[in-house]
Amino acid sequence: MSEPKRTLPPQHQNTQPGRQGEMQPQPRSDAEQYRGSGKLQGKVAIITGGDSGIGRSVAISFAKEGADVVIVYLEETEDAHHTRDRVVAQGVRCLPLKGDVGSETFCREVVETTVREFGQIDVLVNNAAEQHPCEDFTELSREQLERTFRTNLFSMFDIVRNALPHLKEGACIINTTSVTAYRGNPHLVDYSATKGAIVAFTRSLSLALIERGIRVNAVAPGPIWTPLIPATFDEDHVAHFGSNVPMKRPGQPDEVSPSYVFLASADASYISGQVLHPNGGEPVNG
Repeated sequence: MSEPKRTLPPQHQNTQPGRQGEMQPQPRSDAEQYRGSGKLQGKVAIITGGDSGIGRSVAISFAKEGADVVIVYLEETEDAHHTRDRVVAQGVRCLPLKGDVGSETFCREVVETTVREFGQIDVLVNNAAEQHPCEDFTELSREQLERTFRTNLFSMFDIVRNALPHLKEGACIINTTSVTAYRGNPHLVDYSATKGAIVAFTRSLSLALIERGIRVNAVAPGPIWTPLIPATFDEDHVAHFGSNVPMKRPGQPDEVSPSYVFLASADASYISGQVLHPNGGEPVNG
């Protein structure tokens, strides 16, 4: 078997969820060719995990479309402030909120602060996640399993529950799932399980809210160059990251964020309960 193609410089970060400022090369968060057209003018969006990676790119793209943005992050203040600056440069407002979305109390505070500062919530992007490889499934602890589910799935329940009283007809929710929900990953069993649950959560919540005029969809990225990658995997894995998809390379965050813009805008007014798949050409069943 031939050696997998090298796609990136070998690198590793010792802390999760990773720092975008330390990555080489830097992920592309803002496609120069992307020009906003007011699709989200006057809207207010909450984006969890909005400090870096896909979340940063979504925040910038939403700002280009006219939305004010709340970015929720765990502890990466430097990354969050960089994102805030890029968002504000588009002529809109940006509020970074620091805390753990695995806490129900913090999720409630995010919603309350957003409503107090902006007066409304129109778009909710549930994007924050963590992953921890485990080579031997029998070594996956109950503690780690619960932590992954708290961050990746329970946070969505908590923030949606608190946001719902403020979401009016025409509002939308976008959840970040993953290609692993469809093909699995033997070393990310807990992470993949949360992503599969998010697909079911998206479809069920869509049916629950459709009569209220609230759309619920999801995006399932493939291998995307974000801080979570060097913070998760060893140098060799990073060096070949993304080489196994048909396009033979990892995707960039700014190749994913247009999916969120589409789902958040009136262009997707007849779409709910669906999943978009920016994954480098890998066919998936659903």
